[in-house]
Amino acid sequence: MRAIVLDGSGSLSLQLRPRPSVPGECLVRVTAAGICGTDLELLRGYAGFAGVPGHEFVGVVEEAPSEETAWIGRRVAGEITVGCGECAGCRAAGRGHCDVRTVLGIRERDGAFAEYLSLPSRNLHAIPDAIDDTTAVFVEPLAAACRVIEQVSVGPGIEAAVVGAGRLGLLIAQVVQAHGADVTVVVRSDAARSIVEGLGLDAIAVEEARASLARRMDLVIDATGQPDGFATATALVRPRGTIVMKSTIHGETPIAFSPLIVDEVTIVGSRCGPFDRAIQLLAEGRVAVKPLVSGVYPLERFADAFDRARRGLKAILKP
Repeated sequence: MRAIVLDGSGSLSLQLRPRPSVPGECLVRVTAAGICGTDLELLRGYAGFAGVPGHEFVGVVEEAPSEETAWIGRRVAGEITVGCGECAGCRAAGRGHCDVRTVLGIRERDGAFAEYLSLPSRNLHAIPDAIDDTTAVFVEPLAAACRVIEQVSVGPGIEAAVVGAGRLGLLIAQVVQAHGADVTVVVRSDAARSIVEGLGLDAIAVEEARASLARRMDLVIDATGQPDGFATATALVRPRGTIVMKSTIHGETPIAFSPLIVDEVTIVGSRCGPFDRAIQLLAEGRVAVKPLVSGVYPLERFADAFDRARRGLKAILKP
């Protein structure tokens, strides 16, 4: 099969690789895969990953274990973390926190920027016909956005700010608004402002936010993917407010702990989320994703796709 491969130096190349063949898992033919901020961080050394990246995907199951053949022919998206189900991490917090986990396209498991991938059936979720492939690519990141709702109180009367108007930030803002909160998205450019306002959301520039929203927000979500995003989040959150961290950043982020301690701010790490809820929101049309797509590319044009992803929203690869 053809696959985009990341080497240890951070370089990508299109290669011929064997199809994955993992006992007890399903073989999925990838029909579309999205490039996200984590993929871009992998190129900078995040997680020390080498192999086939990519974890936002939709595809069709072509092979399955003998007892799970009902999956064959079904269009699916997949949860990205494969856990053992038996270790201390699994018992305490579920397979997503397995002590020996593999993660699709991120940790010791080849990912979705290829013609085929492999996952256990327990990780798969059927995609209804009402959701096209381009929309289905957003199931995984939208599930991550929905995780915020599981972790913190969101509803009418909550003043929320989303720092970062990229791929994930715009999904989070829509989810938080759909649950009744008053949402403001902190943006860095006029182009980002236009996209935010086109989605029916309020936008504010970083400098203006720091001046007019300082110490006012009940909830601040950092989805910038940049070290300075956390600094902006700490400037906006009110005393005894909550910061949710959605950024995966290679390297260290400087943090001034004293103001957080004095103001008794709660910091919540947030990762993967509920696929069933994300699929429902997409099927009902309650979250707009098509405006977030900046281009669709074949595997041969992976360099163009990654370049586009660096400059804006969602670039999608179609094997």
